[in-house]
Amino acid sequence: MKALVYHSPGRKGLQDMPRPVLKEATDAVVRITKTTICGTDLHILKGDVPTVSEGRILGHEGIGIIEEAGTGVTRFHQGDRVLISCITACGKCEYCRRGMCSHCEQGGWILGNTIDGTQAEYVRIPWADTSLHHIPENADEEAMVMLSDILPTGYECGVLNGCVKPGDIVAIIGAGPVGLAALLTARFYSPADIIMIDRDDHRLDVAKKLGATKLINNSDGKALAKIMAMTFGRGVDVAIEAVGVPATFEICQAIIAPGGHIANVGVHGESVPLHLETLWSQNITITTRLVDAVTTPLLLKTVMSGRLLPKQLVTHHFPLSEVISAYDTFGNAARERALKVILTNE
Repeated sequence: MKALVYHSPGRKGLQDMPRPVLKEATDAVVRITKTTICGTDLHILKGDVPTVSEGRILGHEGIGIIEEAGTGVTRFHQGDRVLISCITACGKCEYCRRGMCSHCEQGGWILGNTIDGTQAEYVRIPWADTSLHHIPENADEEAMVMLSDILPTGYECGVLNGCVKPGDIVAIIGAGPVGLAALLTARFYSPADIIMIDRDDHRLDVAKKLGATKLINNSDGKALAKIMAMTFGRGVDVAIEAVGVPATFEICQAIIAPGGHIANVGVHGESVPLHLETLWSQNITITTRLVDAVTTPLLLKTVMSGRLLPKQLVTHHFPLSEVISAYDTFGNAARERALKVILTNE
């Protein structure tokens, strides 16, 4: 089968790989129909995720059709259309029972990390009963791909960890796909303002269309002054970091109001200063989280009801055979005006 394979930082290739087979009775093999590229994949290619070894097939998002199911799989059968969760959950260990599936003792974020992932024609899914979701008959497939990772990530790591509530002033730093997913789901809670901060005017325009009430282009480095002017010197109640670099986390620390929440979503590949010398007395809550994907059923129902429209995040389409071009497009998002890229296995 064809698959996108990681070789070393900065090196990847589309190549022939062995088709996966069942290893455990609880496994399923899924024929991928649509997948996508995540910002985390770019972090992997930069060398920020040392758990990814040479020869690994990348990708942790997608939808497909069950090709084969192990004898221990009871919820899914050959031919079923399924949504693949970015988090593999055994459903039995202490962490899974606490709803922290990202720390599953036999799973977690393993697809495209410690086992082969979804940017391929086929993928093996361990613990299929608790790591897959049925796709409703009339569901839009591209919207379903957005439920693999970015929507639960933006919602759980940003909105829920940030404790967004009615009347809050929320700032989201980073108008990429995950930041926009946080924007879409923050609207569930009727905040007074959602301020989107980025350096790309196109992404800010998209954020406005999706419901951001105020926009800040931080190309001039004056986001702090602009936020303070907008909030009459008070700062914001919730700051969601959705980039994963020191500068954006610094902005979060500078703009947060007393009693506020800083919710980190971004994947950080280097140390970030923590300014306790100014934050220690401010009653600030700082949260980190790897998505658990426990809200996927809730979000799926919201998409099917038409209240949540994640297909708006899709900007480009490629066949899986052109995955290298798709990476070039996604990796040059500002130039290409790219958000989410759909890869179709034809």
